[in-house]
Amino acid sequence: MRLLHTMLRVGNLERSLAFYQEVLGMQLLRKSDYPAGRFTLAFVGYGSEKDQAVLELTHNWDTESYDLGTGYGHIAVEVDDAYKACDAVRAKGGKVTREAGPMKHGTTVIAFVEDPDGYKIEFIQKGSRRGAHG
Repeated sequence: MRLLHTMLRVGNLERSLAFYQEVLGMQLLRKSDYPAGRFTLAFVGYGSEKDQAVLELTHNWDTESYDLGTGYGHIAVEVDDAYKACDAVRAKGGKVTREAGPMKHGTTVIAFVEDPDGYKIEFIQKGSRRGAHG
């Protein structure tokens, strides 16, 4: 078994695609409209679905926003430099909700940003995790 994708429901697909592609640097891997069901699926990621887990962005045409719920946590993305990654997100109009720095009670350098729908994305700085092999 392997992890294939995480699905997020988004209120405005074009806005979300712009964020994940332009701000986080993911690629649009595939996109399909389902007119009979009034929804569109778009898959984004950093590499092929054959090799990596990706995000499935689901846009229900008649729904403009969703409540995130209390069970959702975050998506984690490894970055070379969390401080520079936050600067890049901010420069592109993205929202940084926790500045880069060591996590509480640890040495791992992390940061948090939000996508346009409010989903949290954690940046984990490569090589900063205790016992990590860079």
